[in-house]
Amino acid sequence: MSLDTRTEEQVERSSSRLAWFLGDSTRERLEFGGIVVTGLLATLMIGFILLDWLRFAPEWAAVGPYAAVAFEQFRIVGAWMDVYLGTNVFRHPFMWRAIATGVLIGIVAPLVGTYLVHRQMALIGETLAHTAFAGVAVGLLFIAVTGWHGSLLLVALVVSALGAIGLQRLTDRTNTYGDVPIAIVLSGSFAVGTLLISWGRDFAAMAIDIEGFLFGSLAIVTVEGARMVAVLTVAVVAVVAVTYKQLLFITFDEQAARVARLNVDRYNTLLIVMTAVVVVGAMQILGVILVAAMLVIPVATASQLAHSFRETLYLSIIFGQIAILGGLAFSIAASLPPGGAIVVVAIGFYLLAIAFSGRSTAISMH
Repeated sequence: MSLDTRTEEQVERSSSRLAWFLGDSTRERLEFGGIVVTGLLATLMIGFILLDWLRFAPEWAAVGPYAAVAFEQFRIVGAWMDVYLGTNVFRHPFMWRAIATGVLIGIVAPLVGTYLVHRQMALIGETLAHTAFAGVAVGLLFIAVTGWHGSLLLVALVVSALGAIGLQRLTDRTNTYGDVPIAIVLSGSFAVGTLLISWGRDFAAMAIDIEGFLFGSLAIVTVEGARMVAVLTVAVVAVVAVTYKQLLFITFDEQAARVARLNVDRYNTLLIVMTAVVVVGAMQILGVILVAAMLVIPVATASQLAHSFRETLYLSIIFGQIAILGGLAFSIAASLPPGGAIVVVAIGFYLLAIAFSGRSTAISMH
């Protein structure tokens, strides 16, 4: 075979792969365009969080002044947005941190939620949200007693991850019905959190915005919280990309995966820990009570329209992003909690998907 023939075959294969990736129909091109826009937006938001961190870098690093100049461009854009929209919020860094956190959560929550919904584990998100609330209570009490100046969300992340592992072990080692351990952990963790907060108020000064943690608030998105969400987003996306085939195999046929000598328990633990990570990050915007909605509703919406698991994955991220941005816009315009606004927008798109799909079941589930 000549060199020219090999080159032509390689070009043809590359072209066919590119055509498959871009899609042949208008629908596929629109989905691809939505994923690209979402990726660019997420990159921009991660860049903002990185600049927000680098502008306080030590003098020897020599990047602080440049990062500060680039950071100011976001504030300038925000000031122009305030002029045209008649608001007074986008010029402030806290609003950009909240938007950045929301955009990133709009990616990872449906990404992980797609696996949970297809495995009929939607209640896991709600359970881990209540576990994260107990983690917030532990963190508040620890900070009040010791005077520690660390991140509250870091404590909540550790407690939630440990709770996720404990829930997985409890489910595997008990003979009760499948959802009984989940119900016990859900109610028990919230009870522990309530008791710790009530007990801590009696002997320590605790500045607690319980309503913000329960229903979500743009004001509780801290600098450390935004950084943590950015790091965890990159980590979760990377893990899902690397373990996509294994998680897909376990999702649709766990017994066959065990027969194939796949370490099912390890991948189950990985999935539930990723869920805990997403829940802690999303808790800032959505609140404990509503955080599970972003794991479920965009996936349910996508399942009404998609024709495959992969398409469900893509569409759920797109619908998650639309719900986040639309809900934040509604929240800012009406001065309402962002969690409720985001969930209402997400449910609105779910109802529209049901109306236009004409399906009685979700094809992507089979």
